[in-house]
Amino acid sequence: QVQLVESGGGLVQAGGSLRLSCAASGRALSLYTMGWFRQAPGKERELVAHIRWSPRITYYSDSVKGRFTISLDNAKNTMYLQMNSLKPEDTAVYYCALSPGWGTRPENFDSWGQGTQVTVST
Repeated sequence: QVQLVESGGGLVQAGGSLRLSCAASGRALSLYTMGWFRQAPGKERELVAHIRWSPRITYYSDSVKGRFTISLDNAKNTMYLQMNSLKPEDTAVYYCALSPGWGTRPENFDSWGQGTQVTVST
C-alpha cells in the first residue's frame, strides 16, 4: 500500500505563490500517474494537474494552465505543485493521489493523501 504525505499549504495573498509537496512511499512508482486534486467547500473534487512517471507526460486543467507547474523528483519519490499568480478561487483543500492509469476523475485514483489547505486572500 502506498503512503502519500502532502505538505506546503497555507495562507497567501492573491498574486502570490506556494509550492505543495507530496512524498510517496511503499510502491514502485515508475508505472503510475500522480496527480493533484482540489476541493472547495460545497464543490466537487476536481483534477488540477497530473503527471506520468514514465514517460514524463503532464496534464493541466484549463483553470490553472500557465500558472501552476507539476513536477517529479525521482530521487526523492516526491511530486510538487508550484502555484504562481494565485487567485481567491484557488482556495481549496488540495489532495495528492496515485493512479495506475491515466484518468482525470477521482475514481481513476486509488491512493490519496490527507489533504492540505490552501487559502488565497484578496
